Amino acid sequence: MQFIDSHAHLDDRRFNQDRDQVIARAAQVGVEHIITIGADLESSQAAIDLARQHPGVYATVGVHPHTARTVDAHTLAALRALCRDWAPPAIVAVGEVGLDFYRDLSPRDAQRRAFRQQLELADQMDLPVVIHDRDAHQEVLDTLTEWVRQRASHRLPGVIHCFSGDADLALQFVALGFYIGIDGPVTYPNAHQLFNVARAVPLDHLLIETDCPYLTPQRHRGQRNEPAYVRLVADRIAELRDLPLADVARMTTENARRLFGLPTESAN
Repeated sequence: MQFIDSHAHLDDRRFNQDRDQVIARAAQVGVEHIITIGADLESSQAAIDLARQHPGVYATVGVHPHTARTVDAHTLAALRALCRDWAPPAIVAVGEVGLDFYRDLSPRDAQRRAFRQQLELADQMDLPVVIHDRDAHQEVLDTLTEWVRQRASHRLPGVIHCFSGDADLALQFVALGFYIGIDGPVTYPNAHQLFNVARAVPLDHLLIETDCPYLTPQRHRGQRNEPAYVRLVADRIAELRDLPLADVARMTTENARRLFGLPTESAN
């Protein structure tokens, strides 16, 4: 069976001592591709560097809502230059972008402005988007609804990463063409709302993610998360849907390939 970890942060310092071994462990359990995510200019460049160094690793570039206050004309020009130079093969999406009204580490107006600017960049570069949405569900939905209606690109729009809403909301995003990213919390014993999401979303609109080194699955709680554990997310979804693990692995892998334009073999 093959799996794709569609959202990882391999540039995180917690991988500095054993990053190569982490990537190798993932391959050993069938993780064919890893999408490593940009959260600011520095991590976006680091993601590209990792994608260039490791077959099967691909990058996104973008500025996370936590640091949206840093987005200015220079930032947007730098992101555009990275996309122009490396998409494809190294860059497969713009993200992680969106709104975070839980931690509010950047002013909300700055978040909104950076979100819309980076959606426009994705459209210009003909790339999908990786969306961060925390405690901003309706505004993210409204913003993406407007963007999808107006965008020039005809490719699949993107993924709602680490989905945290209810099944109703998930299906509204699916109706816009988005995939729903499911992470380690689906393995937690009391994540009943997420269980309902994992059951309700059509299998051809689900992606599996680790968000490593964060959100470690239940079996390894208290430890650093890593891409090899994405199989545990797939296993829990299979259990919730009463399906063979092989079916969930096959469909989520096909979904990630389709969204990000990934090859069928691990080669950049």
